[in-house]
Amino acid sequence: MSASGGTKAIVAALGANLSIAAAKFVAFAFSGSSSMLAEGVHSVADSGNQALLLLGHKKAKRAASEEHPFGYGRERYIYSFLVAIVLFAVGGLFALYEGYEKIRHPHELSHWYWPVGVLVFAIIAEIFSFRTAIKESNEIRGKQSWVAFVRRAKAPELPVVLLEDLGALVGLVLALAGVGLALLTGNPVWDGIGTICIGVLLVLIAIVLAVETKSLLLGEAADPASLVRIREAIVDGERVTRIIHMRTLHLGPEELLVAAKIAVESHESAAEIARAIDEAESRIREAVPIARVIYLEPDIYRAEAPAAEGAGTR
Repeated sequence: MSASGGTKAIVAALGANLSIAAAKFVAFAFSGSSSMLAEGVHSVADSGNQALLLLGHKKAKRAASEEHPFGYGRERYIYSFLVAIVLFAVGGLFALYEGYEKIRHPHELSHWYWPVGVLVFAIIAEIFSFRTAIKESNEIRGKQSWVAFVRRAKAPELPVVLLEDLGALVGLVLALAGVGLALLTGNPVWDGIGTICIGVLLVLIAIVLAVETKSLLLGEAADPASLVRIREAIVDGERVTRIIHMRTLHLGPEELLVAAKIAVESHESAAEIARAIDEAESRIREAVPIARVIYLEPDIYRAEAPAAEGAGTR
């Protein structure tokens, strides 16, 4: 994901959520709708989440230090994980609590036109934000399905914004349904039921985000297409005859570590082996530009070596 593309989607979502949050709190103040309160807190949580994503993006750009020789690229994963925690605790659990209280102690909605008008405005604003996130994601998604894109993306910002915007849109529809049913039936319990549905939705989205970001924090290998290109780049058939084993690891969304043991001919001199390694590194960087940290160890291939070392080519 390009830095500019991700930032554009985040800023669009931040602007939409701040304006929506203000409108929702005004509607809650006039109507007393618990759905409006839950949705207002949801929008504040989303705004804070976008601020966290921007902060993580900025911190990840710091240069490598002696204490952190591989840089700070994983800051983006850490802040995305914090987003999942905030969405779960501030958005989801609060909505569940507020909905439960509204069902226990229902009260009539007043000035119904406030929540309805704000929800319509919020849906329009969220559609704009969601459309921006979809447009930016399509530039890098390729032929992947949306589920595959969310699961396999190495840059966490766009999947986070996509899921947040999707959750916001569905939540707004649920809030509108809750308020509408409360008005049509004269039973304010429907407002509380809508609020609980919003809470369940936010908790589920937070869990998905936490699971996917946890995988990135643990360390993921390069995607299958990049692995193929790296393997093809390493072996030239002359000085480097095969890969004995290889490991890859994302140090950040746009920085990949490649470590491999490569087979060379036993009769080659040290100078020839060093030249072969330099040439292989150049081919790797040309094939996969984000492969910025490369370690190649020369060895003489022995048929039993891969099994002994428990290595594949991944």
